[in-house]
Amino acid sequence: MTVAATETPTKRVLLAAPRGYCAGVDRAVVAVEKALETYGAPVYVRKEIVHNKHVVETLRERGAVFVNDTDEVPEGARLVFSAHGVSPAVRDAAAARSLATIDATCPLVTKVHKEAVRFANDDYDILLIGHTGHEEVEGTAGEAPDHVQVVNSPAEVDQVVVRDPAKVVWISQTTLSVDETMETVRRLRERFPSLQDPPSDDICYATQNRQVAVKKLAPDSDVVIVVGSANSSNSVRLVEVALQAGAGSAYRVDRAAEIEDAWLEGATTVGVSSGASVPEILVQDVIAHLGKHGFGEVEEVRTATEELMFSLPRELRAGLKAAGQDDKRPRRENRTALPVAEV
Repeated sequence: MTVAATETPTKRVLLAAPRGYCAGVDRAVVAVEKALETYGAPVYVRKEIVHNKHVVETLRERGAVFVNDTDEVPEGARLVFSAHGVSPAVRDAAAARSLATIDATCPLVTKVHKEAVRFANDDYDILLIGHTGHEEVEGTAGEAPDHVQVVNSPAEVDQVVVRDPAKVVWISQTTLSVDETMETVRRLRERFPSLQDPPSDDICYATQNRQVAVKKLAPDSDVVIVVGSANSSNSVRLVEVALQAGAGSAYRVDRAAEIEDAWLEGATTVGVSSGASVPEILVQDVIAHLGKHGFGEVEEVRTATEELMFSLPRELRAGLKAAGQDDKRPRRENRTALPVAEV
């Protein structure tokens, strides 16, 4: 009697696309790099330029000095505002110290700031869906502190108190889970039927695209690994999205060395994605690590192609022009440069 040999299942990686750097992160990181090249070290940066350990450490090694606030920066020095944005109070504090500022705020975050100002001028109660303490939320709320209250989750909806239920609007942090945000909005509308929507989506295109890609690969994945730092809101959300979409398990790592062998035991398909502030080199390190564990087949799961690319901050462009340099940089993924004013 001949016993048929048991075939070993093919181990594969489903690689999400889009993934990694969004246009706002790319702009902010390049802004610090160009500032260091043009003005020399040190260049000060308020908070982390983007929420990624590798990026921050790499820029620190090149001469960037990361500070928590403006009072840590020597008077007259050069300061970059991070991609997450700042409040008017921070801008005023920088001006009081005669700091030469470069505003690397993501233009999509700036859009939300402008919405907050406009609705506050119209005397609306503004319900900002986001995470208390996140730099982006602090910056947006600071645009209209007397009108904004933060709603962290659907569970907090019942605690919301407004002056006039007929004049209520919601806006949101740009890096949230789309599904959870919509659930929060649904509950808010049950309480306040006249709740007004923002003029356009506040959750950024990149956050949504990365969540859609993870949703597509998660049901076929025994394990999903998301590359991103713990303080990266959109990276943490991707883990949640993967689990909700049917992944067997999901984990977040800063780098390949953090992957535990136990996570891969019995798995034949591993999904991989990365947050919007993660450089591609970290993803490729994860792919190489998985390859050493037998996951040699890599299949891209693409749900969108991103072409958006923002111009560098105007203060930096002016400095580059004065120094006889141009503001051109390599195009990524066929992105087309758009002036910030057009966003």
